[in-house]
Amino acid sequence: MTIQTLSLFLSLAAVAALAAVFLRVRLLAPAGRDYPVVQADAYRLRGLSFWVLVLVGLPVTVWLLRETPYEAKATEPQVVNVSSAMWYWDLDRDTVEAGRPVEFHVTSTDVNHGFGLYDPSGRLVAQTQAMPGYINVLTHVFEEEGTYRVLCLEYCGLVHHGMETALTVTATGGGNG
Repeated sequence: MTIQTLSLFLSLAAVAALAAVFLRVRLLAPAGRDYPVVQADAYRLRGLSFWVLVLVGLPVTVWLLRETPYEAKATEPQVVNVSSAMWYWDLDRDTVEAGRPVEFHVTSTDVNHGFGLYDPSGRLVAQTQAMPGYINVLTHVFEEEGTYRVLCLEYCGLVHHGMETALTVTATGGGNG
């Protein structure tokens, strides 16, 4: 059983318990019990809920969070400064290494452009906006070597369809700085 499946079952159990509490409150509502009795029951339930959360919820939360879906990267990112203008991309480097984080600093000198990275099979793997006066930072780890195309994803004028460049992803140790 994966941790995600276990999380699903625990979440469903918590929702069922909460639904049971609401159902019990609804069923006891017409009984017309006196306030001091209801107050005493509520305080008892509140104390019990607190200890259940501390003794069960906290350890379960810590156990579930021991594996997060994101892997910490210990390596320095490769930085690629990207500037766009009608109708071209200007990358300060065109080669990066596979398996290491690449940090794209993306901006525009004229209008908004959509910075889209496509793998060698033509699948979009990452994207961000290129906006005048602002630098968007996009971090991506290329797992496979090859030539990745950079295309504009936002219509920017007559030659939008020709706004393209390439980024070469090499084996680890083959990049230029």
